Amino acid sequence: MQQHFTKFTAQQLKFILINYPAELANYLSTQGDRQYQFWERRPYTATMYSRAVLEEKLDSIHNNPVKATLTELPEDYKFSSASYYLTNKPNDILTYYMEHI
Repeated sequence: MQQHFTKFTAQQLKFILINYPAELANYLSTQGDRQYQFWERRPYTATMYSRAVLEEKLDSIHNNPVKATLTELPEDYKFSSASYYLTNKPNDILTYYMEHI
């Protein structure tokens, strides 16, 4: 399941970032088997035991761009689903997580 997710999202990110070559260049791979690397080879996996844990992790992810001083508000970060959760307007990348549970 995780492999399908990472492959799909990496492809979607690549399709979107084709229009932003400077940003796409940040994901160039040093590996010979791929051109770009969006995900870590062995990422940490957090099991979501409940909806509360999932929402806690999602809030943390949404606040990462603010902590990194990339934006002032989570919903202002272009590649985040935070604005969707506040406005219910879908973005180009993600949808509401409850649609998939």
